[in-house]
Amino acid sequence: MIRLERQLPSGQRAQVRFTDRGDGDFAPASPRVDDRRRRLAPHPWTWLRQVHGADVITVVSPGEGAGTEADAAATSSPGAVLSVCTADCAPVVLLGASGVGAAHAGWRGTLEGVLDAAVAAVRAIDPGPVQAVVGPCIRPTHYEFGPDDLDRMADRFGPGVRARTADDRPALDLGAAVVASLTPVVDEVVDLGHDTADDRWFSNRVRAEAARQVAAVWVER
Repeated sequence: MIRLERQLPSGQRAQVRFTDRGDGDFAPASPRVDDRRRRLAPHPWTWLRQVHGADVITVVSPGEGAGTEADAAATSSPGAVLSVCTADCAPVVLLGASGVGAAHAGWRGTLEGVLDAAVAAVRAIDPGPVQAVVGPCIRPTHYEFGPDDLDRMADRFGPGVRARTADDRPALDLGAAVVASLTPVVDEVVDLGHDTADDRWFSNRVRAEAARQVAAVWVER
């Protein structure tokens, strides 16, 4: 597990967690997932039914909106745990002036603007500075990508998203696309650089695994 703690400009503290294989399966339908959630953060969780879109919810009270069909959430409510599940898509945590956010950014959601929308929701809470942290996602050596969709991504986010796989096939650099999407709208982007092709993480693309890791963020009570 990756644990981060940040003091927000408001003086509150935010907690960030990116789980790995050793922490178990956080897919919403997995057995005993509620127990794993409680062990990770003993507060009410807002988890999402993710659809690779750009919808964002704003959570006013802890646990509100759990099970909503959306791909990002924002809150300033202390003790409200926001979470997104991923296997190869990029989990992005947003740390604002007094609020936080979490977004699920696959290539489709990134292209549709989920990160722009998530940042806007955090800034709507407080227009101060926002830092983005990009968690483990699939990296280009294992992400062969169709040429038409790769052209669409490059047209939107620049040629830096074009890459090659380990066996020299066209690939998408999803991390680069996520960073390119975030850079114009946040004050700082930190890409932790982890690759879900590594056995430390669950990966649907590389190992056809159904299990999911989770990114969680909350403001301390």
